[in-house]
Amino acid sequence: MSGPLKGRTILITGASRGIGREIAVRAAADGANIVIAAKSDARHPKLPGTIHSVAEDVRRAGGHALPVRLDVRDDASIAGVIEAAKDRFGGLDAVVNNAGAIRLAPAANLEMKRFDLLHQINTRALLAVAKAALPLLERSENAHILSMSPPLNLDPRWLAPHIPYTVTKYGMTLLAMGLAEEFRGRRIAVNTLWPRTTIATAAVEFEVGSAFMDRSRTAAIVADAACLILQAPADTLTGQTLVDEEILRRYGHTDFDRYRHCPTGGTLALDLYVDG
Repeated sequence: MSGPLKGRTILITGASRGIGREIAVRAAADGANIVIAAKSDARHPKLPGTIHSVAEDVRRAGGHALPVRLDVRDDASIAGVIEAAKDRFGGLDAVVNNAGAIRLAPAANLEMKRFDLLHQINTRALLAVAKAALPLLERSENAHILSMSPPLNLDPRWLAPHIPYTVTKYGMTLLAMGLAEEFRGRRIAVNTLWPRTTIATAAVEFEVGSAFMDRSRTAAIVADAACLILQAPADTLTGQTLVDEEILRRYGHTDFDRYRHCPTGGTLALDLYVDG
């Protein structure tokens, strides 16, 4: 396989299912080397996918795969994944911070240990992975850090319902914007990406509700948008909070019906933090 990402090495956290898996397979179709990093190295009784099943999908798509178990809360585990990427592929060109935890509960009801988990997996992991990957990214000719977090929306209606989760996702975005400026002189692009609509994943089904699945798009739209970002010159696209549909339109794509999870599902549901 050949394409704009051919020969590039991309580390994707939370890559055993959902959006992470879809980005891995899409980039592999361009011939990319994919470091598939996630905790799921054995089959889960309720959730599909492991790092090994995604590795098979990546190879079938035309890419090279390195499945590595990763706990993004553990700095030693992160360092091990970076070293494994270096040993196998000789370097690293991009990091996709896709691993995430969600709990849509108000502050009054959320246990602090659950907030600690949200913060560790969402906010802290972004910084930890970026710092660990920095020495390898600095050697890349076109380095990218892409994080799955939303544009900052301070409308009170997004602050009231589930602020503990929200602050960890907004924290990711603030970190990304700060890193974009800190790394600008190092030729490392740092951006965020968020879906305009809900995406038909296990996380949406279990946390938001199965009724949203028919009103969702597939993860393919996020994967296509992510790959457009990762192939862009680092010095021309950095420090931006991007939405999947908007970045696709920027590159001339207009057919979004093909991304619908259910063609007859009615009006698409907007994702969190998106205002019409």
